[in-house]
Amino acid sequence: MAGRRSGSALVALVVLLVALAGCGGRSAADSATADVQRLLDRRAAAVVDRDARAYERTGEGTDFAKLREVPVAAWSYRVTAVRRTGDTATADAELRYRVAGYDRAPVTTGRTLRLSRDADGRWSVLTDRPAKKSAQQLWDQGTVHLVRGRHSLVLGVGRSGGSLRDFADLADRAVPAVSDAWGRNWSRRVVLVVPKSLEGMAGLLGSPASSYRGIAAVTTGETGARTRAPADRIIVNPDAFALLGDLGEQVVVTHETTHVATRARTTAATPLWLSEGYADWVGYRAAGRTPAESAPELSRAVAEDRIPTTLPDDEDFGFTGDASRLARSYESGWTACRMISDRWGEARLGAFYRAVGEHRERAGAVEDAMRKVLGTTPDAFTARWRAYLREQLG
Repeated sequence: MAGRRSGSALVALVVLLVALAGCGGRSAADSATADVQRLLDRRAAAVVDRDARAYERTGEGTDFAKLREVPVAAWSYRVTAVRRTGDTATADAELRYRVAGYDRAPVTTGRTLRLSRDADGRWSVLTDRPAKKSAQQLWDQGTVHLVRGRHSLVLGVGRSGGSLRDFADLADRAVPAVSDAWGRNWSRRVVLVVPKSLEGMAGLLGSPASSYRGIAAVTTGETGARTRAPADRIIVNPDAFALLGDLGEQVVVTHETTHVATRARTTAATPLWLSEGYADWVGYRAAGRTPAESAPELSRAVAEDRIPTTLPDDEDFGFTGDASRLARSYESGWTACRMISDRWGEARLGAFYRAVGEHRERAGAVEDAMRKVLGTTPDAFTARWRAYLREQLG
């Protein structure tokens, strides 16, 4: 009898250990992570389906009305960490989403969510905010409104429908102008994001407002992506944009649209004098302005016999530097591209841009493209450019 009891006890112990081992394979933290992931999967599905009730059943965090008009084709969260304290938790997640009809690749951004768990063990979202080092999304700043153009999608916060329509009209004129200069081998569609203020623009870019004061717009997106077009955005600084006249507004939007069109052929090898100069060249191409009108700072330098000795470095395009120096840098790039167009032709200018971007790194890229496409050298090109400045701006 004693032997049988020992054997039974041994079997029971083995069964208990197996059961405990099975339980040990899924910790409380693992369980919370899985539960939160399922919750966010439901939340994402509700956004795609535009199902306000289903969204609200996942909790709070973002008023669904704020992002209702954003036309998403895909929306997903990937939970990367959950820090739980009793019935509350903080989750880190990667949000990926695509705007329908415009994005071939998703926008990816970090989010931090606070959650609570009810008596039945169900988690719900309390807050959904940008992660510490991530930029805001437009709906973090207020209710997003949408206007569609022929070639554009404009998303704005704190702007009237008429204001957003004006931006759509600018973009709809810019897209054909860019295609006429660059060619049609790009998406020929643009997304403009118009926040309420400079501070809103800075929040969308994850940078201090001082970095963009006086800058009317910037374009975001990954350069050199040829197989899958990145999710480009033209982000407007409404404070600076409001100071532009009709021509200035069109030049700015055409300039930024050029960045969208050339993005796939812009690489680490492309110097900023070329990428910014080419965008300005397209922007001013049909403007009907004289070189002196389009390059006032450089014209002043030429008049004072302060002609630049070299084309600007990338560092000269920093937004936080001297405003006059920044203007001369843009104007230098523009005049260099204009000279190529005048001397070698528009088609050769486009071929030169593409040839530079074919290189994987900066060293030797411009030199090689100048030799193959323009039949010149950097020294000869610079000397010709300086003479061109005297001729056009003197």
